[in-house]
Amino acid sequence: MTGDHQTLALLLFSAFVAVTLAITTWVSRNRHGSAEEFYAGGRLFSPMENGFAIAGDYASAASFLGVPGLIALFGYDGVLYVVGFLVGWLVVLFLVAELVRNCGRFTLADVVAARMSERPVRIAAGTSSVTVSVLYLVAQMVGAGSLVALLLGRTGAAAQVWTVIGVGALMVVYVSLGGMRATTWIQIVKAVVLLGGTVALTVLVLARFHGDLDRLLLTAASRSGHGDAFLAPGLKYGGDWTARLDFISLGLALVLGTGGLPHILSRFYTVPTARAARRSALWSIGLIGAFYLMTIVLGFGAAALIGPEAVRRSNAAGNTAVPLLALDLGGGADSTGGTILFAVVAAVAFATILAVVAGITLASSASVAHDLYASLRRRGRRRHSEVAVARIAAVGIGVIAIALGLLARDLNVAFLVGLAFAVAASANLPVLLYSLFWRSFTTRGAVWAVYGGLIPALGLVVLSPVVSGSPDSLFPGVDFQYFPLQNPGLVSVPLGFLAGWLGTVTSAEPPDEAKHAETEVRSLTGAGAV
Repeated sequence: MTGDHQTLALLLFSAFVAVTLAITTWVSRNRHGSAEEFYAGGRLFSPMENGFAIAGDYASAASFLGVPGLIALFGYDGVLYVVGFLVGWLVVLFLVAELVRNCGRFTLADVVAARMSERPVRIAAGTSSVTVSVLYLVAQMVGAGSLVALLLGRTGAAAQVWTVIGVGALMVVYVSLGGMRATTWIQIVKAVVLLGGTVALTVLVLARFHGDLDRLLLTAASRSGHGDAFLAPGLKYGGDWTARLDFISLGLALVLGTGGLPHILSRFYTVPTARAARRSALWSIGLIGAFYLMTIVLGFGAAALIGPEAVRRSNAAGNTAVPLLALDLGGGADSTGGTILFAVVAAVAFATILAVVAGITLASSASVAHDLYASLRRRGRRRHSEVAVARIAAVGIGVIAIALGLLARDLNVAFLVGLAFAVAASANLPVLLYSLFWRSFTTRGAVWAVYGGLIPALGLVVLSPVVSGSPDSLFPGVDFQYFPLQNPGLVSVPLGFLAGWLGTVTSAEPPDEAKHAETEVRSLTGAGAV
């Protein structure tokens, strides 16, 4: 890339960083430091504002960089991510949003602990939430590294490393200084910028083909080297039984994982009522649905105009398909239009990564402080402020995410997010649904549901082709692959539900009918909600 590309993209990115830092600074001067302010922004956001913030939180680097890249490389099979990411919101709307807002205060563990023994439940749910958040953060770090590698050229991994470190440092600043209020406004700004950039690229792609979608798809198929197979199921997940089961496993994880993502659940606490939570979910579905429909156009547009081979040469996982598409739509690498459009897309992608990592870091640091610290602190020792602990936790989580992001920098970001969704669907969703809807659910069932999904999900990933045993693995030189599927959801999600049921039916403690009745009334009516 030429110096003009670098300069303009970095200027636009710096402008976004300056604006968001200004928001963070302004908010930090107008806060009173309470846990409600830090974790939930004072619960003062409107449904529309929260809907835009949810869209900004949810549409991550996996969505903007990874999904179009997978569509450009694998055609129809890449569209599975779009379907899964979007359909998952129906689970959130009908089963989660309103009930979670009524039952909890700041985290997932609040919902479960409302009718269980707090300490073991909070430790289990807090551990799971932090694990999911770190996996999700890794994907954002990989996206940041891929973008910088394209922006600054392949000349040095050092630039990629320092940029990932810089993104991690910025997210710690956002969370530590501004809390949820600053993070929400950053996500709103980012959602507007992302949707605007995506609309512009979609219009340019359709204009190149004179609005003829058939011509776009046929050109993408002919350019792909696979012909009509590019537009049919099976290019990536076809063939033997292993690939087909991987397809089912990924779909299950994407559809069920959204309802267990800690940073999405925490957004429903930022509105004043359960009705506002439901309305914000409707706003987010509309915005996210429009965005994902446009990513399909961008993915096939990259296949038609750039070609899968050129995308692979730039980044083997396809993470740079959209920036390359922008460069071509603007007139090519040596044109002013190409330079400007590429710079805009690079800045939008950076903004996407920064906003999402801020939201995830806030949710995970809240779990550390509100759930783990409060439960593990020794009695009699001086109790530090939860907000202070959350700020310290943000630093530690940022360091871990940076390290893992550098390790996994050659994997597709949408694929990495799929792993995070699988862990969320295996560990968080079973305990959440059982707590809300099963009258006989017990503390042992809750703890077993979390660990019964979390441990198999992580273990199966370690033993899968993702980590070893193939040229595309994290450690291609070794082979301890015993589980054939790349996504563990098909096995780990049923295990999470099974463990919760087994723990409950073998529990010696009787279920607390009174607490369940109280929780049921509170979840359905909002009576007694914070």
